[in-house]
Amino acid sequence: MTDENNRTEVDQEEQAETEFEVENILSLPMIPLRGLTVFPNMVLHFDIGREKSINALEKAMVRNQYIFLSAQKDENTDLPTPEDFYHIGTIGKIKQMLKLPGDSIRVLVEGVCRGHIDEVVSEVPYFQCVVTRIEDEVPEELSPKTEALMRSTLNSFDEYLSVNQKLAPEILPTVAGIEEPGRFADLIGSHLDIKLEDKQALLETIDIDQRLEKVNEFLVREIEILNIEQDITTKVKTQLNKNQREYYLREQMRAIQEELGISEDVEDEIEDWMEQLEKLKLDKKIRDKVEKEIKRFGRMQPSSAEASVSRTYIETIVGLPWRKEKKGNIDLSKAEKILNEDHHGLEKVKERVLEYLAVIHLSKSMKGPILCLVGPPGVGKTSIAKSVARAINRDFVRMSLGGVRDEAEIRGHRRTYIGAIPGRIITSIKECGTKNPVFLFDEVDKIGADFKGDPASALLEVLDPEQNKEFTDHYLEVPFDLSKVMFITTANTTDTIPRPLLDRMEVINVSGYTEEEKVKIAQDYLIPKKVKEHGLKEPNIRFSEKALRDLINYYTRESGVRNLEREIANVCRKVAKNIVSGKKSEFRITEKNLEGYLGKKRYRYDIISGEAEVGVTTGLAWTIVGGDTLFIETTVVPGSGKLVLTGQLGEVMQESAKAGISYIRSIADKLEIDPDFYKEQDLHIHIPEGAVPKDGPSAGVTMCTAIISTLTGTPVRKDIAMTGEITLRGKVLPVGGIREKVLAAHRAGIEKVLLPADNEKDIEDIPKNVRRQMEFVLLHTVDDALEQALVKDEK
Repeated sequence: MTDENNRTEVDQEEQAETEFEVENILSLPMIPLRGLTVFPNMVLHFDIGREKSINALEKAMVRNQYIFLSAQKDENTDLPTPEDFYHIGTIGKIKQMLKLPGDSIRVLVEGVCRGHIDEVVSEVPYFQCVVTRIEDEVPEELSPKTEALMRSTLNSFDEYLSVNQKLAPEILPTVAGIEEPGRFADLIGSHLDIKLEDKQALLETIDIDQRLEKVNEFLVREIEILNIEQDITTKVKTQLNKNQREYYLREQMRAIQEELGISEDVEDEIEDWMEQLEKLKLDKKIRDKVEKEIKRFGRMQPSSAEASVSRTYIETIVGLPWRKEKKGNIDLSKAEKILNEDHHGLEKVKERVLEYLAVIHLSKSMKGPILCLVGPPGVGKTSIAKSVARAINRDFVRMSLGGVRDEAEIRGHRRTYIGAIPGRIITSIKECGTKNPVFLFDEVDKIGADFKGDPASALLEVLDPEQNKEFTDHYLEVPFDLSKVMFITTANTTDTIPRPLLDRMEVINVSGYTEEEKVKIAQDYLIPKKVKEHGLKEPNIRFSEKALRDLINYYTRESGVRNLEREIANVCRKVAKNIVSGKKSEFRITEKNLEGYLGKKRYRYDIISGEAEVGVTTGLAWTIVGGDTLFIETTVVPGSGKLVLTGQLGEVMQESAKAGISYIRSIADKLEIDPDFYKEQDLHIHIPEGAVPKDGPSAGVTMCTAIISTLTGTPVRKDIAMTGEITLRGKVLPVGGIREKVLAAHRAGIEKVLLPADNEKDIEDIPKNVRRQMEFVLLHTVDDALEQALVKDEK
């Protein structure tokens, strides 16, 4: 019964298949092709191995050898469904079938015509489809458009064959002999190396003219692609030939150099430079210049002097940190802590530095004012710059400008000179290894100029944030970016700094320390530092506070603490010697035994003592090492009206004395002085320590008071010091250096200081402990000074 049933099903199936084989509708087995499109009138062979495809092939061979071939949409699909292949394909006739090892079959097929799947009848054991034949309509006479399209397509195909080396040129006559436009388009399309989707689109194009247009479009595109490929291939081949030629020549050169006894491996050196240059990622202009120099070096004799110059130049260029920066965020609390650790006092300076760092942190840029720390020696200007570098985690570079007179120190020498080197700025940046260090120009006020140029003018570009982005060193001859460098300068005074250079900097005054501050600095910083440096320990040496004060007052005379540090080191050395000698292990330094370590006192401070004297006033002066008291003595002797000035007084101070005398003459009646005193008496003004030059207008009111005291015979109080410039009308004008002058008065034991009224704002800069111990009187005119300074008649 089972065999009869199976036979009945087969008969019904064959009957169902034959029912559709009428006119243009066929029922055919179907094979989905992977990565392959078959065109009508095309003969080709392919291998099949899937079970369904083999079943369909065997069924077609049993019947009439016709089979339907359609391409899969995705060639990676192993078990396709009707949705996985195109429904327009080609009806083909099997010409030959050959079984291969491994259960696969090679089949030779000829495309008959296009076909469209109307229905998929069954999927098992193979795809059985109802297919409608699609025949090309061949007109009796071709239209002009069709002829034009065929000629254009043939020309394009001819060009395609000329650039495509994979196809034989003999194909062209075969194609040219075809008169049917549809077959003509299909044959050309079958020879095109295009994507499966494009071939399927061509197969699905039924209209002949549109098919010709599409074939022509594909041809033009492929010709363009092949031309580009050919250009790329030609360039690659040319480059390879060039590299092979260069390699051959290098090998010859190496052999020649070995024969000549030249041991330098120049090629390895050049290759290493090129690798470093690639990593630097320089601008094209700079890179081209350096590459040109490297190639030029390769053509030189390695042992020649010129090659040595070129090598040094290239190594300098590739050794610079063009892109390397030290990263680090600015932490203000950390910066403040570091500044306080390294420096005692200097509150305003620290505050200004922190403000500067805060602005840099917010703006994310180094562009801004160049800080110039101005103050006497030894107050910590250089160490402040070091602390700033430590606070913002940057490298620190210091360049001393003291005595620099050659512009080449800044900009470098041109390579035409023998022994040319880059300027010290570029050299320091190279040694530092980063392009954003803290760069300190020390002693900028001591820079000089001579016949070799003006270094200060060269610094103008370096210290200008708008220009230093492209700083060009004479040696490098290419611009280097200095805009990321934080520049800080130091100076003892601004008087000798050229005005254009000073204009580019923001001045921060770092004034001297008070005695109390020096004692604190010595206890917290200097003594522990020197004890450690000299191999001592804390119990070995102890300084009493009185000893430190005597050390500060009688063995040093400075605003800073450099000499104080030196004298502490002197004491430590003597203690170290005594310990090694075995005398004892602990020493206490007091005011009584200090002379035993340092010898007799070197300086004396004019501690005010004694009674009020006629013609002797106490003035206040500013010096480069801080403030100082200035005693002005005057006397009148019979003569012919001469004015004698001694004590190495400068022109400005001499003019102040003359202005004071003129003012006294104008108010002689009011002072009850003989109006003709200047005719019959000689006036002598002397300032002690005559070997020390003195100048400036700030002693005007002091000299005027001294002269009036002499002429009137009125004593001047000893406990008063004064400063201020005077005019011919007797007005007292403001002067500078108030803080240093008041500190000097405090050291001398003066309790009252007379200051110009316009200097009232400067009193805030004086330390609080000093302000509490002193009285300040503001002067508007000379009369105010006389009211305070002259001892009043108590009759």
